Amino acid sequence: MSLKIYSTLSRQKENFTPLQAGKIGLYVCGITVYDFCHIGHARVLVAFDVITRYLRSQGWEVNYVRNITDIDDKILRRAEENKEPYTDLTSRFIEFMHEDERALGILPPDQEPRATAHIDDIVALITALEEKGFAYRAENGDVYYRVSRFNDYGKLTNKKLDELLVGARVEVGSAKEDPRDFALWKAAAEGEVGWQSPWGMGRPGWHIECSAMSKHCLGSNFDIHGGGPDLPFPHHENEIAQSEAANGCQYANYWMHAGAVRLDGEKMSKSLGNFFTIRDVLAKYHPEVIRYLLISSHYRSPINYSEDNLIEAKAGLDRFYSALRGHESVEPVDLNTLHADGYYQRFIESMNDDFNTREALAAMFDLARALNAEKDQAEAENLASLLKALGSVLGLLQSKPEEFLQQGSEDAMPAEQVEQLIEERATAKRERNFARADEIRDQLVAAGIVLEDSPAGTKWRRD
Repeated sequence: MSLKIYSTLSRQKENFTPLQAGKIGLYVCGITVYDFCHIGHARVLVAFDVITRYLRSQGWEVNYVRNITDIDDKILRRAEENKEPYTDLTSRFIEFMHEDERALGILPPDQEPRATAHIDDIVALITALEEKGFAYRAENGDVYYRVSRFNDYGKLTNKKLDELLVGARVEVGSAKEDPRDFALWKAAAEGEVGWQSPWGMGRPGWHIECSAMSKHCLGSNFDIHGGGPDLPFPHHENEIAQSEAANGCQYANYWMHAGAVRLDGEKMSKSLGNFFTIRDVLAKYHPEVIRYLLISSHYRSPINYSEDNLIEAKAGLDRFYSALRGHESVEPVDLNTLHADGYYQRFIESMNDDFNTREALAAMFDLARALNAEKDQAEAENLASLLKALGSVLGLLQSKPEEFLQQGSEDAMPAEQVEQLIEERATAKRERNFARADEIRDQLVAAGIVLEDSPAGTKWRRD
């Protein structure tokens, strides 16, 4: 089955055809670094990490570019509030972002350009737009893009130009020729952060940054552009207008957007003040639990963030890790050595269908059930090896089973105490003191400990 991708541009699934055989250029809009990353950011980061991992597992050579916006109005306001240089602020939160990514098992992109390192590229792009009549300098010193000159404006989100006059996210400024125009370059007042340009001291607008950085890293035309659910309009619509007007060719061939994370049915975001940082959640849950929650739904679908859903995610991982008990020494199979049949075939078919992780996980659960039922040791090890390999494609099952199943919060009963009580229970059962054995079991159950008795002994995990 060939790879199919749902493109926001065409609003349908398309057979993927790369610009270069076997190679994929992928650009994803990254984070504006002025605060801690929240779970909405994690959704996008994890979604494209899984996509990149899967493509590479199938032999694709992926050049994954994810930018950092390190100059922006929000950044400058926060730095002013903190009474610190904006570069200190951004450096600190870039490192925090990288720490969160490492905690969640997110692999670093191949290139991570920062806006402030590409001012020359930005100026060159604006200059090209100005020469072609798509940009103009206003009386206030800002440089704006002439939206009316670009006939295809709105094609990504299916918006009409006359509808944009009432768009809530379209800034209306008296210096503009048209209220629909947007800033490419913002003039800097004396003492403000800025760079020298043909239009005087200033700094880039938000949208032009990604057009310049993607061109620098991947060229004027590349395969896939991705991002979060709030970016199609105006950010990506403006990127298309800028890039295609300046470069004279199609910008990105496929557009992918991750779904939103919701809290009680409302989109989670910093602007609404209803967000949980990645660190908030990591303080309570294992990183793989968060990751599992984020990929248990299709990447385009919205996710409802709740304690119940995190508990359900933990239960799903428990099933995988329980199946892998006793197979700790088994190495993940090299997927390149396998024929695509059985569970692996189902996994591939699901992922080739617009990266349907929900169905891919369903194939893995059937594989785990088969592993639990398998009596032949050699075949069980083959199944465990495949389960570990498929988990790795999704960035899961990277811990040792006992460590995952027995890890708990700071206020949980210590593992040493659990082991001691299990031994006391075993002694009580040998001495036929069943009342004491039941008492110990009840004590452990009350502490959230699940006992699994078998002829080989008693194993335990946290509920």
